[in-house]
Amino acid sequence: MKVLKFGGTSVGSAKNIQQVASILSDYQQSGQRVAVVVSAMSGITNKLIEVGNRAASGDETYKSLLKDIESTHLTCIRELIEVRRQSKTIAFVKLLLNDLEDILRGIFLLKELSLRSLDILQSFGERLSSFIIAEYLTQIGVDAEQLDARYVVRTNAVFGGAKVDFVTTNSAITKHFGETDKMQIVTGFIASSESGETTTLGRGGSDYSAAIFGAALNASEIEIWTDVDGVMTTDPRVVPTAFSLQQLSYEEAMEMSHFGAKVIYPPTLQPAIKKNISLRIRNTFNPSFPGTLVTSKSGQEDWPVKGISSIKDISLVTLSGSGLIGVPGVSSRLFGALARGGVSMILITQASSEHTITFAVAPSDAAASKKIIEEEFFNEMASGKVNPVEVENNLSILAIIGENMAHRPGVAAKLFSALGKNGVNIHAIAQGSSELNVSVVIEQKHLYKSLNALHEIFFLSDMAELNVFMLGLGLIGNTLLTQMRDQAEYLLTERNLRLNVVGAANSKKMIFSETGLDISLTKEEILAEGEASNAEQFVEKMIEMNLPNSVFVDCTPGESAVKLYEKILLNSISITTPNKIANSGTLEYYLRCQAAAKRRGVKFLYETNVGAGLPVIGPLQDLRRSGDKIIKIEGILSGTLSYLFNTFAAGMKFSELVKQAKEMGYTEPDPRDDLGGVDVARKILILAREAGYHLEPSDVTVEPILPQACLDAASVDDFFVELEKANSLFEKQRAEAEVEGKALRIVATLDEEGKATVALKAVDSSHPFYGLVGSDNMVVFTSRRYFNEPLVIRGPGAGAEVTAAGVFAEIITIGNFLIN
Repeated sequence: MKVLKFGGTSVGSAKNIQQVASILSDYQQSGQRVAVVVSAMSGITNKLIEVGNRAASGDETYKSLLKDIESTHLTCIRELIEVRRQSKTIAFVKLLLNDLEDILRGIFLLKELSLRSLDILQSFGERLSSFIIAEYLTQIGVDAEQLDARYVVRTNAVFGGAKVDFVTTNSAITKHFGETDKMQIVTGFIASSESGETTTLGRGGSDYSAAIFGAALNASEIEIWTDVDGVMTTDPRVVPTAFSLQQLSYEEAMEMSHFGAKVIYPPTLQPAIKKNISLRIRNTFNPSFPGTLVTSKSGQEDWPVKGISSIKDISLVTLSGSGLIGVPGVSSRLFGALARGGVSMILITQASSEHTITFAVAPSDAAASKKIIEEEFFNEMASGKVNPVEVENNLSILAIIGENMAHRPGVAAKLFSALGKNGVNIHAIAQGSSELNVSVVIEQKHLYKSLNALHEIFFLSDMAELNVFMLGLGLIGNTLLTQMRDQAEYLLTERNLRLNVVGAANSKKMIFSETGLDISLTKEEILAEGEASNAEQFVEKMIEMNLPNSVFVDCTPGESAVKLYEKILLNSISITTPNKIANSGTLEYYLRCQAAAKRRGVKFLYETNVGAGLPVIGPLQDLRRSGDKIIKIEGILSGTLSYLFNTFAAGMKFSELVKQAKEMGYTEPDPRDDLGGVDVARKILILAREAGYHLEPSDVTVEPILPQACLDAASVDDFFVELEKANSLFEKQRAEAEVEGKALRIVATLDEEGKATVALKAVDSSHPFYGLVGSDNMVVFTSRRYFNEPLVIRGPGAGAEVTAAGVFAEIITIGNFLIN
């Protein structure tokens, strides 16, 4: 014998009832005997409560709502029952509805709705649905009949949540089933008192009915048929990657139900637990799926966590003070007073010092809790021994659950680490000695992000997802998108990392998608459906989305996004950027960004600020972290200037060389932006700060490379006129250097005293800079460890490909940090 229970959604329409009937027909054909418990049609119980309340308040619109209830059931009959059989079915349903109308008329006249009357009203939902279903089953050849549970389930007379008399009930159920072979379609939720008055079993009553019948009949299994594929790892409405669990223990199921899993309700398990009867949660609309087995064993022992549940809206109440320490009976007084006041606590935690007791309640109970405590501890508060009661609102509880967490180190560490890396502060923690549940209280606004982050780390550890927000789709940004597209399959299959570009913007449009944008499209196609944007709007939307494992990629050249870096970091979003303005601007803002990243435990990466794709900043940081002392830094830090002076040779005019470089795209539109040395000054300033020197931009000395007339020229054309006049000056410097066996190079230097300079220097063949060719960059670190032979880093220091590759590498670094 199996007991099957079908919920309101499963029997909510004629189409759904046909699906239920198909399942039951299959059971009959297989020879498996079943008893079937059904709920009222979806929404009917709420309407019955509402129609009662309207009648009790003298609101005559209860009649129209009653007509709606009647219409729902008659429509269902007409869609299910053949015309020749409809009259009998409709006549019975009309009879029930007439009884309901009479009861409502009495409530309307008396202007009173007692719990006794409400129980009678609610009973009509199951009585109607079970009869219709039994009639349809008979029509399709299933030997079925309705069983009104009031004839066999006995309770006390506590209306609204009656207590079952199991001795009498078990005897009556056993006797009834022993006298019939027909499939019984049982009314869930309802019962009757010893005197024959209609009662209800309270919240989760239909599931409870199924457990009562299962225990009485010693069923081999109780199946709860609903509209989801069993018990999910977490709420699929919040976490799209949630999936069904194969097996849970009774204890795990009860814990998950307490903390928000709505598939089952804890009291429904009690009769089954006593008889060691397994429950199986199945999907009416996907009957081939095996669902979730709930039994005495947890199963899947390699999974320490079986589920993540949550309660979205709670309040936290805290009682504290020195007057609580070492005083016997404080907890008894507190919880006793709350119990007398009808306050139910969801979570309790107490500091080992006994100085603080904190508990979570429903927000509707927060004010009452505060008042009760203030009355109970009035004297202690008046004398200052107990502090004023603290109430925190807009909080949520998040719980990881699993029997296999017991005696397994590191589970709680993963929980706290994942939350910490995503900027989620924990307000309270509770864990029992059984280690079945670790619960934390967090801000409600972080619940979505937290559930997704924890689900990924506990259930999808072989596949991680990084949410990428990209601002700037110019040359570097577009190249980065191409690289990400080309490497996506490798990262997914070989590194188990999915890069999910959830936001993208250029200077005119922005677009967002939590499920990810299609980066196989061109940037124009990606932004086609976008809205007008600016940097502030983009960042506000990114913060509002509050996604886990987020990284902000700034590929813009200007200041509009830079001024928002501190805000982004303080919202626990990591940053990678080739934009050097934040790190070469005021020292104050540089330090604030560094402090924000450290405070929130996120990454602020900018390797491409100095050497594009060359690893320069990372090695410098590693030298310092490992205790080395930086003595001097020298660098060729501009690909443009490197090309110009590496190429400048006898017989060349410097002005013509600069023109060629401009035509080839090697220089800025105005070459003075390169030849002025400002960009190189910014880069050596960044290296100086990373080396530990607190320099301002004005502290970097740039020795002029160009004559003043070139700098003062009104236009680019005028600049080239003046530069041609200076050809002899540059040729003289080149020739003098050549005679001495040296070469001209634009060198940025940071000396041991922290002095930073940019100057045109002649270097001899013993210097690493002498042999540079093309547009290569080079940085030379002289340190205590690298003194006789300095550390030399050389390679392409400019270009969209290498710069984008450097940013891409930092995105992956951030991903590894956040997820591992």
